[in-house]
Parts: sequence; structure tokens; C-alpha cells
Amino acid sequence: MSVRIASFNAENLLSRFDFTGFRNELRQDRVAQLYEFSSEAQYRNAEIARVMSLTDDTRQLTALAIAEADADIICLQEVENLDTLHRFEYGYLFKMIGDGYRHKVLIDGNDSRGINLALMAREETLDGARIEIETVTSHAHQTYKSLGLYTADLEGLAHPNDKVFKRDLLEVDVKIGSKRLTIYVVHFKSMGGPRDGIDGRTLTMPVRVAEARAVRQIIAKRFGPDGGGKRYVIAGDFNDYAEKLVITGDRRSGYTFTPEAADDGAVTVLTAGGFAENVVARRPEMDRWTLYHTRGPQERHLCQLDYLLGSPAMVRTSRDRLPDIIRSGQPWRTLFPEGQEVDRYPRTGWDRPKASDHCPVAMTFDLV
Repeated sequence: MSVRIASFNAENLLSRFDFTGFRNELRQDRVAQLYEFSSEAQYRNAEIARVMSLTDDTRQLTALAIAEADADIICLQEVENLDTLHRFEYGYLFKMIGDGYRHKVLIDGNDSRGINLALMAREETLDGARIEIETVTSHAHQTYKSLGLYTADLEGLAHPNDKVFKRDLLEVDVKIGSKRLTIYVVHFKSMGGPRDGIDGRTLTMPVRVAEARAVRQIIAKRFGPDGGGKRYVIAGDFNDYAEKLVITGDRRSGYTFTPEAADDGAVTVLTAGGFAENVVARRPEMDRWTLYHTRGPQERHLCQLDYLLGSPAMVRTSRDRLPDIIRSGQPWRTLFPEGQEVDRYPRTGWDRPKASDHCPVAMTFDLV
């Protein structure tokens, strides 16, 4: 018996409009900046038209990526609410895969933009085992103080009574046939841009490290410091990487992709000592990336931000399995190392529409 689990940052799966760009140009879409609006009403009408025209293509591509991942259970990031998820599943996914993800879980978290963590599951695995959602737990209320995780390097970034998780740690106990496992869905603090000469990753690293420590502490408290022989998966967007492929060159002369290790961060907090395995690391070094980052020709790289971390008990029966990374929904601007190019989904744009800026990661785990 096996179960296929995926993680995907669906990028702003929302059902609301944002009109704040009329008064704050920093919140205004780039196409709106090409025009002058004589009134807020005119801006609102234009914004509605822009979003509506783009969303249908975008969500078709998002659904295609989820369908290609073909998971029994998919962990999602950046979903507004359960109603939005129901509408998306019925209006888009259903047309591609039929009566698929009946189980849906979402709890409002701490994000100020209202982007939350979610989980969808089929009623049965692909090989016919019944899937049951047993318990769902939010850890959004936990603070640095309550977990004893406030450290000096957080000064200026957070206060002791602040919430540890920028979104949440969504804990879902699942029964598959007669086997049980726990899935922890995460979406750590984003890196942001450079400030005062410090790059965004370094600047915000203490926040993500604290989130990772909180995840490990919560799991260890339940299952023991070595995982207690229990099956669990930590899935989601870590907004951090242990390595990247630095891109140099140009279209005329060609591109070079150079592997570069990164300083310890949130990832190693959870993999240290064999607490969990990053299964994507089983893939070749040049083929682990899930996101293309660019701030122009002077700053470009590919990196893994999206993770499936399996507990020792979860991965020991799946040693010969390799995870899949679904890249067909990437925009055409994404630079691929030689030999990794894929056929894009129909109507994918240079920058948009796209399935997401992230790629889904999926793997089949054996349960024996």
C-alpha cells in the first residue's frame, strides 16, 4: 500500500479584489501604472476587469499542475478560505480529474494578507485504500515566549509575545487503510528584499529558523526527539534553501548554472540528526529546484523552496522512490538547465499567466 503526497504554493488563490493600489502605487499592478485614472470608481472597474481576465487562465494552469502531480493528498499554501478552495476545486479541478478531492481542510492563520494553509485529500488512494481525516490542529496561537524560542538575534524583527508562525503550522492526522500518519503543513516567513546592505535571506533568517525550531519542538513533544518510529511528513514552502543554482550569461552567449551551497537555515534545523529527510535531495544536484528567482540579469538563480520532509519511519520503506517536480506551469521567463526543458501548458505566458511561481513537489511513500 502506498500514498502519494504533494505540496504546492498555489500563489494567491484568492476570491477578493484589492483596490488599495488606487491610493498606494506600490500596491498597484504594473499594467495599471501605464494608465491614469480620473476616479477611484474608474480604477476599481479597471482592476476588476484585469483580475477577471487573468484569473481564468491562471487557475486553469494551477489546476493542470495539481492534476499532473496526481497526489492522493496535496498540501497547499496561499489559499484565502475554504469557500475559495471549494469553488476552485469544483470549477477547475473537477473538469480535469473528475470527482477527486472531497476532503478539504483550512484554518485561518496569522497572515495579514489572508493567505492560509490548506490540505485536500481524495476519498481513496490511487491503489484503493480509504483516506480518513481524523484530527486537525492549528498552532497559529503559539508565541516565541510560549515555546521558549525568543533569542537575541530576533531583536528588531519580533517581540517575545509575537506569534511564531507567520501563517500557521497545520497539523493533520490521516488514516490510510489501517495505517496512520501525520502531515504538518507550513509556509515560513518570506525573505523579502535587501535592506541596509543586508540581503533579504540573511535579514529574515532568524524568523524562519525560529519557525523551523517550533515545528521540530512540537513534533518532538508529541512523538519524541527521534520521531518515535512514527510516520510524519513536513510539507510546504520554507522560503529558504540549502543550495541554489546561480545563473550567469545571456541569451546570445548562453547561460551557465553553477551550484552554490547556502549557509545553514530553516531546512537544516529539521533535517539535522536524521529528524527528517528532504526527499528532493535524492534528485541530481542540478535538478532539485522548485522556483526561479530574479531581480534582473545581475541576480538570478534556481533554488528549492518547496519541501517534503519525511520522518525516518516514513522514508525507510521508500528508499527507491524519487520525488517528482512539476515544472510545466512555469512561465517562459524561467531559465532551465540544459536537458530539463518541459512542454509548457497551453496559454502559459512569458511572466503570466502561469500555474504559480512555485512548482508542485510530489512523492509516493510506501506504507508497510
